[in-house]
Amino acid sequence: MALGKDYATQDCSIARALEVVGERWTLLIVRDALYGVRRYNDFLVHLGIPRAVLAARLQALTTVGVLEKRRYQDSPPRDEYVLTERGIALWPTLRSLGLWRREQFSETQLRHFRHADCGTELGPYGECPACGIVVPVPDVEMTAGPGLDPDPANPVSRALFAPRRLLQPLEADPV
Repeated sequence: MALGKDYATQDCSIARALEVVGERWTLLIVRDALYGVRRYNDFLVHLGIPRAVLAARLQALTTVGVLEKRRYQDSPPRDEYVLTERGIALWPTLRSLGLWRREQFSETQLRHFRHADCGTELGPYGECPACGIVVPVPDVEMTAGPGLDPDPANPVSRALFAPRRLLQPLEADPV
């Protein structure tokens, strides 16, 4: 029996959420957008995703309001993809998935996420233990951890190696 394309028979919020973000590339695109990736070619280079799949995923995420398409150049026309509030709301889910992987499979930490105001490592729910608040996504600073390749091959990974706040637009040097 072939696997269906939706979960229409499932009366479950998780199944309905998977209809939006359950395709294998979707959460990686959202992750990259949280990291500041906005341009089609930067997603392409960083993810190694087929062009047709990337185009379809960006269109789907735009249609459901996770991303917003914005023109940044008129001639030739070029657009960037910016997370909406709906997309930013996926941060706790992505953070939890990353922590789960690291804790359950004893993985070396790839990235640190800190409260930019005080430098404290975030707790498991995105809270700052020092300040006693859940840190808003724009106030999260991401730095390289010991498990991250210090000399990545592509310009997007190199740009993401430097400390940066989430959602800050990425400026990757060309290859």
